[in-house]
Amino acid sequence: LLESMPMTAMIRNLANMTRCGLLTQHSAATKSVVKRLADTERLRRARVHPIAVLAALTTYEAGRGARGKHSWTAVRPIVDALDAAFYQTFDNVEATGKRLLLALDVSGSMSCGAISGVPGLTPRIGSAAMSLITAATETDYGFVAFTSKLRELSISPRQRLDDVVKTISGLSFGSTDCAQPMLWALRKKVKIDAFVVYTDSETWCGNIHPVQALAEY
Repeated sequence: LLESMPMTAMIRNLANMTRCGLLTQHSAATKSVVKRLADTERLRRARVHPIAVLAALTTYEAGRGARGKHSWTAVRPIVDALDAAFYQTFDNVEATGKRLLLALDVSGSMSCGAISGVPGLTPRIGSAAMSLITAATETDYGFVAFTSKLRELSISPRQRLDDVVKTISGLSFGSTDCAQPMLWALRKKVKIDAFVVYTDSETWCGNIHPVQALAEY
């Protein structure tokens, strides 16, 4: 099946192929998978989104599925190929051409839980990944980090995901006020077409609702 398997199906079945013994450290099948994951044109034609690759990488490297029924030993060349493919697929994302402000909730709860049940893919990692994708795709953007207060954040498309996660993990935590990005832009008179707020939705503090703050902006 691997010989004619589409890219997205192959990425979804890496764990299954490893469990059944097809993908091993030195097997021909592993070399074939690594070669395909490095094929930028093939990734582009399959319209593989970076977050899909990141979810596959996080699950595969963890060695267990979301429901914990099966386990496998991750093959290092495939882990490395998925990591490289994550950055390669940034080119698959279309730019909006808008003036964007990305606001990252950096409260402590962002390091808990999992996005879509993917083990290890926390809201903090997801927000950092989407920030990198935006930085690599858009030309007019800015980043801020917020809890009950806000600070400007510098994220470069040249950074790696673990660097960004480390940066936002090192910020001071507190209560979450999702109105902060709009209030900041209003106060600073920054021209924004769209506010993109990444949060785990555990938000309750502040003196104004985010929708009201947006309306005021």
